[in-house]
Formats: sequence, structure tokens, C-alpha cells
Amino acid sequence: MDLKAQLKLAVEAAAAQLGAPDTDAAIQETPPSKAGDYGTPAAFLIAKALGGNPAQIAAQLTAAVQLPAGIQKVEAAGPFLNFFVNRGEFVRNVVENPAQIEARVGKVVIEHTSVNPNKELHVGHLRNVVLGDSMARIFRAAGHTVEVQNYIDDTGRQAAESIFAVNHYGLTWDGVQKYDRWLGEGYVRLNADPQKAALEPGIAEIMHKLEAGELREEVEKVVHAHLHTCFRLGARYDLLNWESDVVGSGFLTEAMNILKNSPYTSRPTEGKYVGAFVMDVSEFMPGLEEPNVVLIRTDGTAMYAAKDIGYQFWKFGLFEGMKFKPFTTDPEGHTVWTSAPDGQPDVERRFGHAQEVINVIDSRQDHPQTVVRSSLGVAGEHEKKERSIHLSYAFVTLEGQTISGRKGIAVSADDAMDEAEKRALAVLNEVNPTLAARDDAAEIARRIGIGAIRFAMLKAEPTRQIDFRWDQALALNGDTAPYVQYAAVRAASILRKGQEAGHDVSGTGADWDALLDVDLTLAKIVAKLPEVVAQSVRVHSPHVVAAYALDLATSFNAWFNAKDKAGKPVTNVLQSPEGLREARFALVARLRRAFEETLDLIGIEVPSAM
Repeated sequence: MDLKAQLKLAVEAAAAQLGAPDTDAAIQETPPSKAGDYGTPAAFLIAKALGGNPAQIAAQLTAAVQLPAGIQKVEAAGPFLNFFVNRGEFVRNVVENPAQIEARVGKVVIEHTSVNPNKELHVGHLRNVVLGDSMARIFRAAGHTVEVQNYIDDTGRQAAESIFAVNHYGLTWDGVQKYDRWLGEGYVRLNADPQKAALEPGIAEIMHKLEAGELREEVEKVVHAHLHTCFRLGARYDLLNWESDVVGSGFLTEAMNILKNSPYTSRPTEGKYVGAFVMDVSEFMPGLEEPNVVLIRTDGTAMYAAKDIGYQFWKFGLFEGMKFKPFTTDPEGHTVWTSAPDGQPDVERRFGHAQEVINVIDSRQDHPQTVVRSSLGVAGEHEKKERSIHLSYAFVTLEGQTISGRKGIAVSADDAMDEAEKRALAVLNEVNPTLAARDDAAEIARRIGIGAIRFAMLKAEPTRQIDFRWDQALALNGDTAPYVQYAAVRAASILRKGQEAGHDVSGTGADWDALLDVDLTLAKIVAKLPEVVAQSVRVHSPHVVAAYALDLATSFNAWFNAKDKAGKPVTNVLQSPEGLREARFALVARLRRAFEETLDLIGIEVPSAM
């Protein structure tokens, strides 16, 4: 348990002694202009519950609180309690006993990517992939069992148009060009064809064949190509669920059977909805002009929302139905499974059965996803409704230009990664030609380039639109991955130089009491990682971790460049006195691990050099 958590418990125990057993004592870092290291406004809560003067209650808390190890003293500052840490003991504890992320339980299903299998991924799709993959990493770090799903819409119009274009234009794949790119060229050509309207019967015929499963092998080629792109970006998957299998497994019927027992569903006998199966979501989506959602039309055909509801109900384990088999292996050798009519039943309840479901889908789907979420409330599954999460995100533009795959106005994800690595290598060559000539220069450039793309997609809150610009993403300064990676490499360089000079960098012989406030400030930032992970899980967004990575790099750079009043550097580790030197080496080593742990949560690797 970290020190802030221990302080919280200590304050709450003291509050209970004063007669306020249900106090939720928030522990905050004190502002630089205020005394102490941590503080709490808990006296306000106690005063509200019991009556009395907050300042007087703060004084009483000061006398009652039992200070945990590492806290030197506590003072009342008006209605606030300020805690002062024992500098050396605190830093040593951060180095030797890193705070553990509080383990959570329960399975979380995260669906992301879900790109139509008719063309290659473009740079705009990368935000979805990176958001979902980072959420999976963060939830796993928090202790959850995580299942990553990728939904394959193999019966949709987009796939039908691409396959039709191949036959109509007599296109032949050369086996060299990436398959999804080749197929997408046909899709763009068809949508630019002025005779397209006359080709509708042929497109409809392909759609029927897709629904019958006759062209699944063609779609699988695209899916393999998509996975190759996503694997390169660092994303990993557990299960591919195919639209045709979701439909063929009877999820729609199962879900409608559950919903028909709800008082919020009906089949009107008069009015505009006569004969349809309708769901009233007014209690769960207040303020709608039209609260009735048609799930099954009068003619018996299903609305798309009904299919989504069936799939969501299955994710939560409300019924079984699909069969599964291995599809491929990822770069780490883990099996990626797929739904399949010729697979095996899930007798071990391996897939689905989630306690929480996170769907990573762009903001255009805000309303449909809210309908899906509300349907769980309609079904009486109120806890599942609260744990049905739509991670909504805004669009990505590229250098100010709107992306359109249909019109062919896009940069493919593969080209974007190629360009990122190429530009990263060019920057290396410009900054350090010797480094660019190393045997591992390409790997260094890969980590910088891919890291730059991922960070650019994560650093802003998902609901904010992103304009991806190359120069900004690859800059060594500012809110970029290279800025954080460079700080991590600098930390490793300090350790390497220490080892080359024959010093022990593990903390043996450290004089912790010789550390200064500047060292304490850095250690406090390092100690925040478990708190950051908990916050990211709570708000369902990885931008919190990205912001922390920037804070970590900025704090380290401030520490590295710190000077005394005379302008003399105060944190040069190699020139520090014996004892202080060893303590600082150990702190830098812990910082280096913190960089790796933090960046791994958002799928970014640290280069060996920069």
C-alpha cells in the first residue's frame, strides 16, 4: 500500500475516533507554495457531519491521527492537515518497495478496431486501435482478466462492393501488394464509377453470397492483412467475432426473448408502430423527443440496434451460442481465436461472460451505443447496464485534411508507420549521425516512429478531435513520445556511466538522509503510478497515463537540470558525494523502471539510444 493510501486510512481512523466513521479522506499533494508534502481537507467533511468549526476539528485530528511510517510530522493549517514526509525514508521506500497497483478482479471485454474488411486501415483507424489496445494493457495491469475482441462485419455492403469490384473490373492480385490495399483500390474505383447505380444487382448478389458464408475465405484474406497492420502497431487480440456468426448463432432471437418479458417492451396494436417490436427507453434515456426504439419492424426484419443488443448481451454471458477455433498466432506466439460455424462449442465458458464491457467506437455511434446500454436496463440487468461502457472518440484529421476511405482521401496505416520510421531515422541522422550508423538504428527508429504515432493518438482526451501532424508527433520537445523516450534513454545513460566508472547503482552504500528536496520531488512523481492506473481505469481513458508519462519526463528533466542559487548543478550523480551518489543512482534506476512500466501501459517501447 502506498503512503497516500496509508495516510487516508490513518485520517479516516482518527475521524472515526472523533465520531465520524464514514469520512472519505482525500489525500492531496500540497501546492509548492504551501507547507508539507501531503494534505487533507477532511476536517470540512467532519464539521459538516458533526457540526463544529473545521479549524478546531483539524486540530483535534492532528492530535488523534496515528502517523504511518515515512511521515515525520503533521500540522494543522487552519481547516487543513499538512503532512511532512521523512525525506530519506520516503525515497528509500519508493526505490526499494515500489507501491503495488491495487489488484482488481473481474473479467473485462474490450472490443476495438472492427474495421470493415474491404480495404486497408487508414491513419484515422489508428486512434481506435491504440485506444483499445492501451485500455487492455491498463486494465490488465490493474489486475483484471481482459479479453480483446475484434468484430468482423463480413456481411456488410462495404465488403460486398470490394469483392464485386474485383470481378467486375477483372482485377488480379499479384501476390506482392498487400492484399487489403489491392482490394481497397477496387472499392475506391467502384465508388468513383458513374455507372455504379446500374451495378446494384451485382452488388446485391455478392451480399447474398457473403450472408451465406460462400465468400468467407476472401474476407479472411483481408482480416489477415488487417491483423498484420495492427500487430505492427503493437495491438493484440484474443477473439475475432464475425457478423455472420453472430447472426447465425441466434443472438438476435435470444436477446429479443429476454426483452419481451420486460414491461418496457411491447407490440403496439395501433399507431405508427403497429405490429413492430418496440422498446421504450424513456426511463434510461430521459429527454428524448422519441423514446420508442423499434427493434423488429412490422415485416419481421431486425433493426441494426437489435443485432448490437444481441451481441452485447452475449458479451455479458446472458446466453451462449457460438463456436470457436484458432485463426492465427500473434507475434508473441499467442493464439488468436475466431468464431466459426465449424468450430467447437465454448464448453469452458472461455469467451464473453464479462463483468464489464468496453466498446471503442467513434462518436457517431454515441446514440446507438446508449440505446444498447439502455437495453440492459430494459432487461432488468441494471448492474450490467452500469458496466456497459462506450469509449467514444472524435475523428482524426491528417495535416488538417479530412480523411475519407470511400473517396480514397487517406494515408494508409501502413504508409503512416513507414513514414514515421523513415522520419525518425532522418531525425537520428540529423541529431546524431553516429547513432544513425549503428546496426540497430532501424530498430531505434521503429520504436521512435511507432511510439510517436501511438502517443499522438492518446495524449488528448478521446472526445477531442486530433489533427495528426508529422513534425509535432516526432518532435524531441513538447508533448510527444520522443520527448518521454529521450528522458528514459537519458536515465539509462546515467546508470551506464555509473557502472562504467565502477559504481554500484543498486543502492548499496546509499546515504538516504543526504538527499535533497529536489530528489524527494522526483521520487513523489515516481510513486504516483498506481494512482494514475486507478484513475485511468476509473475514467476509461488512457490519456491519463500519457499525461503522467509527460509529467515523469518533465520532472526528471527539471531534476537533471536543477541548480543552486549560485547556478551550480546540484544533481550531477557522478559528482555527488559518496553515499548521496549511491542514493541518487538507485533513484534514477527506479525512475528508469517507472518509464518502462508507464510507457508499456500505452504500448510504447523505449529505444536503446537516442
